[in-house]
Amino acid sequence: MTPDTNTHSSKPDEPTAELDHVTIENDDAPDECAIFPRHATDRRLSTAWIVAHDDAFVALESMR
Repeated sequence: MTPDTNTHSSKPDEPTAELDHVTIENDDAPDECAIFPRHATDRRLSTAWIVAHDDAFVALESMR
């Protein structure tokens, strides 16, 4: 088996995927933010997403 020798040509500070999001407003629980690939097919969207809750976010300035 030959190892994959392809190198990623993007710069480290360039995004590798375009993401989109939607806020899910829940009546009986905290709101959620669903994050998913922007140009994903419906089939891909069924498995390629994450959900974040309000305590999963931090101020950008605190991470710099």
